Amino acid sequence: MKPTEVFDTYWRFAAERQALYLRRLTGREEPWTTDPVLRTYRFTNAYRASDRVSQFLINDVQYSEHRSQAPAELFYRTILFKIFNRIDTWSLLERKLGPLSWQATPPAMITKVMDDAFGAGHRLYSAAYIMPSPPLGYKRKHENHLALIGRMMDDDLPGRMMSARSLGEVFELLLSYPGIGRFLAFQYAIDLNYSALLDFSEEDFVVAGPGAIDGISKCFSDLGGAGPEELIFWVTENQDREFSRRGIEFPGLFGRPLMPIDCQNLFCEISKYARVAHPDIAGVSGRTRIKQSYRPSPNPLPRPQFPSRWDLNVPEDLTTPRDLVAMMEDAC
Repeated sequence: MKPTEVFDTYWRFAAERQALYLRRLTGREEPWTTDPVLRTYRFTNAYRASDRVSQFLINDVQYSEHRSQAPAELFYRTILFKIFNRIDTWSLLERKLGPLSWQATPPAMITKVMDDAFGAGHRLYSAAYIMPSPPLGYKRKHENHLALIGRMMDDDLPGRMMSARSLGEVFELLLSYPGIGRFLAFQYAIDLNYSALLDFSEEDFVVAGPGAIDGISKCFSDLGGAGPEELIFWVTENQDREFSRRGIEFPGLFGRPLMPIDCQNLFCEISKYARVAHPDIAGVSGRTRIKQSYRPSPNPLPRPQFPSRWDLNVPEDLTTPRDLVAMMEDAC
């Protein structure tokens, strides 16, 4: 493999983005970074599970003590939230219908509320992913997606997933449904694996999305015959060595190293970052601008929650522990 200078930036970006997150988490005042690109444009966290939408999914949609942990209900809530991937849409539905569940609020009940919201000009989908409409015969995209969820439930997809032997098999089950391509199937598999429905290691499976492929093409002028997924696994396995050889202390996520899903996302983010930091190195997408600007929020970050089986050591009080502050400073 032949790395470019962007590959060095990849590791420095990962460390500084994680340090920024920890500074916010420990209650530091803004600015949380001196990096001019990070201060100007919006980038996701180094760890996917610590992003705002993932945290809402884990805390409110999946593990809330007021919600059923039955497999069908876990699947239904997770896929309903993730197909629209927008906290405001979920909150709107619950204001109108009460707590969402397969038993109490099947897709047919949700359609009317979404029809009204769409007619009033409300945005229903997140801009994070391109969401193609499954061709199920309905006029509006959200109607087709709700029909798709209904089909999954009628097919007992939650039960079939519980019989899967790997994250790859979960991915294949999702991929068999119309309107769900490889990238979305992988993302949904990861989201479902956060819940108690599944219990697979994130180390064993990854799919490179278009953004990651663009980032990889900027980080390497030649992959030496390796495919993008092979490259992501290699980066994951060699992260300690790559950080060390650049003199970077990476704090990790309360004891958790980067997983393939995180390294995949970081390649997607470095694709954007390099448009400003390395404008002379072209990728395969042809994009030259970053669309989303960064707007710092005055609200403190709540204590994060992660799947209990990860066994992460998240302090109860994140504003004072010296060891966390030390990790944060080392990552500068």
